[in-house]
Amino acid sequence: MFIGNTKKDREEMLKTIGVNSFKDLVKQVPEKFLYPEFKLPQEGLDEMQTASAMRELAARNKQLKSFVGAGAYERYIPAALKALLSRGEFLTAYTPYQPEASQGILQTIYEYQSSMAALYEMDYGNASMYDGASSFAEAVRSAVRITGRKKVLIAQSVHPQYLQTLKTYFPPGEDYKFVQIPHKDGCLDLEKLEGLLDRETACAALQSPNFFGLAEDFSKVSALTKAKGALFVAAADPVSLALFTAPGAQGADFAVGEGQGLGLPLNYGGPYLGIFTCKKEYLRQMPGRLAGMTKDKNGKRGFVLTLQAREQHIRRDKASSNICSNEALCALGATIYLALLGPGGLKELAQANFDAAHAAAERLCSIKGVSLKFKGPFFNEFTLALPCAAKELRSRLIEKENIDPGLPLKDFYPELGETLLVCATETKTEKDIARLEKAVREATA
Repeated sequence: MFIGNTKKDREEMLKTIGVNSFKDLVKQVPEKFLYPEFKLPQEGLDEMQTASAMRELAARNKQLKSFVGAGAYERYIPAALKALLSRGEFLTAYTPYQPEASQGILQTIYEYQSSMAALYEMDYGNASMYDGASSFAEAVRSAVRITGRKKVLIAQSVHPQYLQTLKTYFPPGEDYKFVQIPHKDGCLDLEKLEGLLDRETACAALQSPNFFGLAEDFSKVSALTKAKGALFVAAADPVSLALFTAPGAQGADFAVGEGQGLGLPLNYGGPYLGIFTCKKEYLRQMPGRLAGMTKDKNGKRGFVLTLQAREQHIRRDKASSNICSNEALCALGATIYLALLGPGGLKELAQANFDAAHAAAERLCSIKGVSLKFKGPFFNEFTLALPCAAKELRSRLIEKENIDPGLPLKDFYPELGETLLVCATETKTEKDIARLEKAVREATA
C-alpha cells in the first residue's frame, strides 16, 4: 500500500525539520546532482541499435583484477546455481504466509536453516537477516535482552562496519556501553579482555577470521565470558569453517556470519545474506522467523513457519526485532551452493582459499620493504606492511595496471600506518598472483 503525502503533510514535515522548502533542505547537494542534464540522443533507437550502444558503453568499464576482500569476496559461482535460482517459482516467491500454498519455499528455508546450524554446529538457525553486520547487531541485542546488562565488549579486530551498524540498533541517550578490546599482534588481547569483563558485561563479541584475516581462538573467550555470567557472540566466515573448528564447538551462545561468499555475487554491495544461529535455550530471542518440519493429518511431511518473533506477527513490545525482510532467495542460493559442493567440496574450496592467500603473501613478502604486519595464521586474506603510502600504491596500480591490490587500513586503524589488506580467493590463479607481485615490486622500487 502507498499513501502519498499531502501538501499540508509536506509543509508540516519541513517546519519540524526547520526549513521553508524542499529546495532549502537539499541545498547542500551540488546542483549538478540535483538537476542533472541527460544528454540523450534526439532520435530514438531500435532494439538492435540500443543493444549495440549499451555494449559500447560497457566496454568503457575497467576490467580490474581485484584483491580486495574485507567481508565481501569474489568466488566462482557454478552455472547450475544461477539456473536453479532463476526459476520463476523461486525468483518471484513472496513471504510464505500460507503454508498450504508455499511448501516449496518453506522447504528451502528449512534446508537453509539446517545447513547453517550444521555448519556452525549450533542448535538453531534462522533465515531472515539482511547481512553479516545486521546479524551481528541482532545477536548482541539478544544478549543484552537476555542478561539485562548494558555493557558490550567487542574485539577491536571485528569488522569496523559491524560496530558502526551495532550502535544504530540501540536507542541514543541511554547508558549502553560499547567497549573495544584491544588487539595484540592482530588478535584479541586476552589479558585486556579479562580486565574488562565484570558482572555488568552482557556479552563479548569476536570475529574469526577477523578483519585482518587472522584466525582467533573462540574457546578461551567463551570460557572467560561464562565465568562472569556473560554471553559470547561469535562471528565466523562460513567457508572457513570447513577447515577451522566451528563456533558451536567452542562455546558460542550466538554464532553469526556473512553468507555472501556462499554463491552470491558481489553486486555493488548486495543483497547479501546474514547468517544467524543460536543455542536452544535462546531460541525465543532469535529475530526473524523459523521454518519447521511436521506431518499433516495423512502423515505426509510438511513445512510451516514455526516461529515468527517479529512485530508484524506479535505485539511490538513482545517482538525480538522489527526486521521485516526475508532473504529467502539469497538463502536458497547459499543452500544450492552448499548442496552442489557437499562437505568434501566445501573443504576443497576452503583449502584453495587458504593456499591462494598464502601463496600471494609469500610472493609479496619477497619484495624489499614489504612484510606481513601480523604473524598469526590467516585464511583467505592478510595484512601487509608497506614501505610506501598504501593509498598511493592502490591508486597507481588501478590506474596503470588495472589491478586493485587491496584495501588500505589507515582510515580504519590509523595506528597501523601504511598497511594493506590483501585477499586471494580460489578465483586468483598463479598467473594473477605473479602479476600482482610484479606490479607491487615495480611500484615500490
